[in-house]
Amino acid sequence: MGRNVSSQPLRVAIVGAGRIGRRRAEVMAASRSARVVLVADTDRARAAALAAACGGRVTESWEAAATAEAVDVVVVTTSHDGLARATRAALEAGKDVFCEKPLARNLAEAAPLVALAERRGRVLAVGFNHRCHPGLARLRALATEGAIGQLLWARCRYGHGGRAGYEREWRADPVRAGGGELLDQGIHALDLFGWLFGEFAEVAAFLQTAFWPVAVEDNAFVLLRTAAGQVASLHASWTQWRNLFSFELCGSQGYLCVEGLGGNYGPERLRVGKRAENFGAPDEQVIEFPGEDRSWELEWCAFVSAVRGQGTPVASGRDALAALRLVEAAYRAAAVGSVIRPERDPAAAPVAAEAVG
Repeated sequence: MGRNVSSQPLRVAIVGAGRIGRRRAEVMAASRSARVVLVADTDRARAAALAAACGGRVTESWEAAATAEAVDVVVVTTSHDGLARATRAALEAGKDVFCEKPLARNLAEAAPLVALAERRGRVLAVGFNHRCHPGLARLRALATEGAIGQLLWARCRYGHGGRAGYEREWRADPVRAGGGELLDQGIHALDLFGWLFGEFAEVAAFLQTAFWPVAVEDNAFVLLRTAAGQVASLHASWTQWRNLFSFELCGSQGYLCVEGLGGNYGPERLRVGKRAENFGAPDEQVIEFPGEDRSWELEWCAFVSAVRGQGTPVASGRDALAALRLVEAAYRAAAVGSVIRPERDPAAAPVAAEAVG
């Protein structure tokens, strides 16, 4: 199957009709670039409800959806244990794939997918939509332009308070989820750290199961350091008790801070501070980003352009490997109680084509 450069709407199969699948379908429905032709979920009633809202036939078989001849693109939005299987089947069938983060439960599952996509010449995009939030996009642009001088450190706090019965959801199952809050929300922050600093040479972490009766962490405290000495810190929490997002970046000449992601995380705003020459009160500007969250829409548009050979996705399979590499290093560091040097950056060498389980 060659690169699809047709201007006709892409024919999409959605594998996984839960909350994220519905959100992705809403974005596609508002776009003239794609139409849903098939919805798959092991819960047929849930698949039928989504199909009724966005169109398409219904199936309980993710294999049938991922390999259907009348499909150009497969969007995978299952729980973590289904991501790699559906993505592999779609890539083997010659489809381009948009997979929800984290792509897989671990590097062993994810690396073969990236190798397969590269061998087949397929687009493999991963849902790290935070890169498309206007405050974070502006933060990176300003940092890249040198607006705050040499980058020194970054700090992210990201959390929520769960909900009644949270301990019975799939995210609390270590087999289905592959990890806890670090893999669930924290990986977004780790992706942003890599987006800004590149590779990290050292990782230290403490994991805590402080409140929820689960077999995974409900809090993760992670420190990362580059070879140049820049440090990034993360606290990701399921015991924040209110939705919170704060991302700070400090440089030799000033600082940048994004707070809020819209919705119940509060209004998104970027604080831009410039260090005073006399080290007095800084000159500070606050930029507001009102309106609806368009990050999912922007991410989808970039993916469609990539499928049509006119650009690259917001986050690729290689980007997902880099973030998973940090997640695994943090888990190892917490387990042994010492600083870990992460595995070599997967982008620095060809990825081994191992079988996905």
